[in-house]
Amino acid sequence: MIDIVPSLLSANFMHLCKDIKDCQKAGIKMFHYDVMDGHFVPNISFGYSILADITKECQLDIDVHLMISNPLKYINCFIDAGASILTFHYEAMQNDEEIKQMIDYIHQKGIQAGISINPQTPVDKIIPYLKDIDLVLVMSVEPGFGGQTFNFSALEKIKELSKLKKKYHFIIEVDGGINDQTIKEARAAGADLFVAGSYIFKAKNRKEAIKSLL
Repeated sequence: MIDIVPSLLSANFMHLCKDIKDCQKAGIKMFHYDVMDGHFVPNISFGYSILADITKECQLDIDVHLMISNPLKYINCFIDAGASILTFHYEAMQNDEEIKQMIDYIHQKGIQAGISINPQTPVDKIIPYLKDIDLVLVMSVEPGFGGQTFNFSALEKIKELSKLKKKYHFIIEVDGGINDQTIKEARAAGADLFVAGSYIFKAKNRKEAIKSLL
């Protein structure tokens, strides 16, 4: 599974429906939906009500990335709004028990569970959860803002996870600073899904931008 996942955080919110349809016409199969609360990260983005509007019009999978404190409190809202994958941050959880509770609850609701790690968090912190997780999201930028440059330390994490996934069978996703150059290195390291925001939505020709990443 190797695919491009446009981040709707970089779309034009005044023309969100058009931007989504443009990507669909270019062959996109999944979108990335960043949720930020101004607490876990310094920025604020959209919530579950906008997600519900999107899923009414868009039948593609939505990978919901929860960059929020206390994600357990809000997961039902995003599940009900149509999330296909719910990815929470290791750093946002209080303890091992809470992480396991989060994963189990998401699976009970019939959707996939993902766990994300920030640039400073080593892979070994999440090894206890890999047998139960569907997706690992490696942040190649500091979470909270779009348009940042790729942090190449993420490549070693991707390589490490690529070895581990042979045993546990999860998907590796990378988010931050993805363009037609950095994607080559992330792909070679073993990533499966590539979140691209500014590179796609700021391009004059989005179809060509997406094509250049494949």
